[in-house]
Amino acid sequence: HVTPKLKLRFLGAGVTAPLTRPDLPPVIARPDTHKRLKIDTEARRVFINGVEVNPPLSFPQYRLLELLYTHVARVCSREEVVEYVWPEVIGDGVSEQAIDALVRRLRDRLSELDPGTHYITTVRGHGFRLEQE
Repeated sequence: HVTPKLKLRFLGAGVTAPLTRPDLPPVIARPDTHKRLKIDTEARRVFINGVEVNPPLSFPQYRLLELLYTHVARVCSREEVVEYVWPEVIGDGVSEQAIDALVRRLRDRLSELDPGTHYITTVRGHGFRLEQE
């Protein structure tokens, strides 16, 4: 099975990106979503085993984690990632390499506080999933 490449160009992910979009459902983080990982969506803070991730995640890293967290154990497609992380980008906007780099940087940041746990799984040909435990 061969998946088509996304033909998107990277425009950047500045802090000017809106925090919410009217066409996306609001983020509702359930306290039981993940045993080790907790997100305070109002303060935009991330905790692993009760310890805050510091320095804070970048805006794109946080948005990616927020998307995966609200859909824990479900695969989020690359298209969903682009729509959620870079909502201001339309049409040709973000390369696959930019998405992969963002996922890699987020994995690195999470492993700083919990090196023995693999939080994000790549589901080849489909997208990414936050593991429940």
